[in-house]
Amino acid sequence: MPYKYYKKVIIFLVFLLTFTIVSAQSVDQIKQNIDSHSEKIKQLEEEIKVYEKQIETIGGEAKTLQNAIKVLDINQKKLGAEIKKTETNIQKTNLIIKNLSGEIGDLEEKIASNVEAISKILNDINQKDDQSLIESFLTNKSLADVFDEYESISQFQQKVRAKSKELEIYKNELFDKKTDTETEKKKLVSLKTELSDQNKILNLNKKEKNSLLTTTKNKETEYKKILAERQAEKERFERELFQFESQLKFILDPNQIPKSGKIFGTPLDDVSITQRFGDTDFARSGAYNGKGHNGLDFRASVGTPIKSSLSGEVVSAIDNENVYGCGYGRWVMIRHDNGLNTLYAHLSVISVSKGQLVQTGQIIGYSGQTGYATGPHLHFGLFVSEAVKITTFRCKNGKTVTTPAAAFNAYLDPMLYF
Repeated sequence: MPYKYYKKVIIFLVFLLTFTIVSAQSVDQIKQNIDSHSEKIKQLEEEIKVYEKQIETIGGEAKTLQNAIKVLDINQKKLGAEIKKTETNIQKTNLIIKNLSGEIGDLEEKIASNVEAISKILNDINQKDDQSLIESFLTNKSLADVFDEYESISQFQQKVRAKSKELEIYKNELFDKKTDTETEKKKLVSLKTELSDQNKILNLNKKEKNSLLTTTKNKETEYKKILAERQAEKERFERELFQFESQLKFILDPNQIPKSGKIFGTPLDDVSITQRFGDTDFARSGAYNGKGHNGLDFRASVGTPIKSSLSGEVVSAIDNENVYGCGYGRWVMIRHDNGLNTLYAHLSVISVSKGQLVQTGQIIGYSGQTGYATGPHLHFGLFVSEAVKITTFRCKNGKTVTTPAAAFNAYLDPMLYF
């Protein structure tokens, strides 16, 4: 091959090498930042676990004002760590998007330049090909030189085509990453919503602490009085609910509900059941008017994300605001296509609205201890859809709460469907 062709090939290869080195440096820097953020997230997760353990320990101790204040203080630290974790996750996700977008943009520019260079070289080759064999023979020393040149040109053409195909394949692979970019952008929107919710929970936690200190005047006797009033209110509420549900009649057709099996996912990532369905020890102690516990209780410190156990439609998203010691507090109910409804109660923040369609695993709210709850937890209920009634009750403090109710045989044991 003549020198001018080798020269163009060398220039072309140097261009590719230089571009690759520059891109690699930029990509490596972004990846290092992503790894750094991942490490920070792990550290914050460990910090959050420590706070959760402390809350669990204090929660198991005597119900005193000082312990209640301690829990609120630790909750504040935990929520602060969760906010930092979410902020770091947002930064990490932005870096991932930047990395993906940069790789795609760099490669498109690289391929465009490559195509332009190849086009120029091929144009020169085509001009060379326009010479007849006789013309080439007359301008060369021998016929062997002519054939050698044409063979070299042919080999170079094949290499150019192969390189172009290789780059095109790589480009297609990176275009697949555009899908990943869109996924990360959706995650980013979700994280920003989560951050907003976590800030709401933090403010509610501070408000609850101030309210508790104001109400009790930092006196243990006043706190004990509040606990006694809430217990009395709980018992009164349960009696009224029991009387109402006793009047509800429902003929359960087993063929209209799914058979037991792994149908629902758990509403929390880390599962710890504190009270099961039905005839529990707490129920035998006199709670629930002897009818047993109508759901599952999960341990969940304030601000723990609560997720939909199955896709469906939000049929109720009730914020019984500022109602403590009475009913389910803030709660969400989702109707599923299999004839069952799930209930998520005692939430601190609700993240969905009535009529919204949700997917399995989607965050629908955050755990708390609104309504009557001796501590932060999630009450998870499972109902036959047709039997659920939404009704209202008046609490002792004069506030009205909205709550779900059903005939006793329409409550199902969630454990049969996990």
